[in-house]
Amino acid sequence: MNNRSSDMCEGPLFSRIILYTIPIILTGVLQLLFNAADLIVVGRCCGSISVGAVGATGALIALMINLFIGISVGAGVTVAHGLGSGRYEDVRKTVHTAIPTAIISGAFLTVIGICLSKTFLLLMDTPDDALPLAASYMRIYFCGTIASMLYNFGSAILRAAGDTKSPLYYLTAAGILNFFLNLFFVIVLKMDVAGVALATTISQIMSAVLIIRTLIKRDDACRLELKKMHIYSRQLKRILQIGLPAGIQSSLFAISNVIIQSSINSFGSVVMSGNAAAQNIEGFVYTSMNSYSQTALNFTGQNYGAQKIDRIRKIMWICLISVFCTGAVLGAAAMLFGDQLLSIYITDSADAVKYGLVRMKYIMIPYFLCGLMDVATGLIRGLGRSVLPMLITVAGVVGIRLGWIYVVFRIPEYHTIQSLYISYAISWAATFIAEIIVFIFIMRKIKTSSNR
Repeated sequence: MNNRSSDMCEGPLFSRIILYTIPIILTGVLQLLFNAADLIVVGRCCGSISVGAVGATGALIALMINLFIGISVGAGVTVAHGLGSGRYEDVRKTVHTAIPTAIISGAFLTVIGICLSKTFLLLMDTPDDALPLAASYMRIYFCGTIASMLYNFGSAILRAAGDTKSPLYYLTAAGILNFFLNLFFVIVLKMDVAGVALATTISQIMSAVLIIRTLIKRDDACRLELKKMHIYSRQLKRILQIGLPAGIQSSLFAISNVIIQSSINSFGSVVMSGNAAAQNIEGFVYTSMNSYSQTALNFTGQNYGAQKIDRIRKIMWICLISVFCTGAVLGAAAMLFGDQLLSIYITDSADAVKYGLVRMKYIMIPYFLCGLMDVATGLIRGLGRSVLPMLITVAGVVGIRLGWIYVVFRIPEYHTIQSLYISYAISWAATFIAEIIVFIFIMRKIKTSSNR
């Protein structure tokens, strides 16, 4: 048995949490560099309308794939519980169930994405000048979703076993490939947004192959044997019990973002361009904070499996304090250098940069609230409860944002881009407060049960 899988249940927590989280942060940053490279190359070579076209697809793509990425979370939690409690045969069956589930999920997304991309973009009121480019980008992007799902499911398994470095190494290689393919397809072949979508798809295939290769070469319960792939009903049920609510939560979360994106689209392509560039910059801060949520989930999962309840309380405090500091510092730094950062993406429209700065002002300063919310979600899921954070998020994030759009935003004096952005911070704060109260209640219940 690879001894890395026991690190979460033994030894000092602070140093282990930080060392575990840093590779996840770097991995997330590399994933964002895929999209950043797309936007930068397109912005400098094709113009701000192409930037807006790529940016307009982000919320829609997230809506379509988040359900299945949530299921990969279920696979990771199930593996973590099995490793923590020493049920290694359950871990083996979970691994061999998760990979075919990833393939089926990716194939389904490919069909839906290719067939319905333009229809969905029309429903989002995507401007006519950006629609053909956005539709082309999405169709090519969804050709790579099988690879994307294999990478996400495989990474979830590796992280549950304590290996956060392998996904980092593989995305480094894929990110370098993506960058050079962007330059070749856009500058040499003049493919515009289709070129960056193709580059992203090829790089996703590379990272998926490397992840599967690593699982095949492992010598512990997480080892993948291709001939033994089989969907075991008991393991699939457990994966879905945890992962499906997580996926539904992410999808509903994305629905609110799609509706907000539709409202942003109504202000025109210049606002869309500024918003897309600002969103990409925010992504680097978000993925740094969200990495602590993944850490909280896996550390809580293994320690819950090992029934080390007192360590879970320490995990909570370390992750909450760490994510607050990370979000506050990075958010302030991004806001301070916002003009320079946006100018990397947009070179032909001062107005687009101006609107990007408006978004950053309202999102970056309170962004740490989003990090606190995500960590609280990870803590609850690590305890095997996935329906509760889903319900809280639906009420606290989706409910507040949709209520804001359909009530406050419709008032003439509040029908502004600034009004849309304010809804984010309000929803983060309300959801975090509710989730941390629920987590404390569950912990007290678990403590009481263990003392009987």
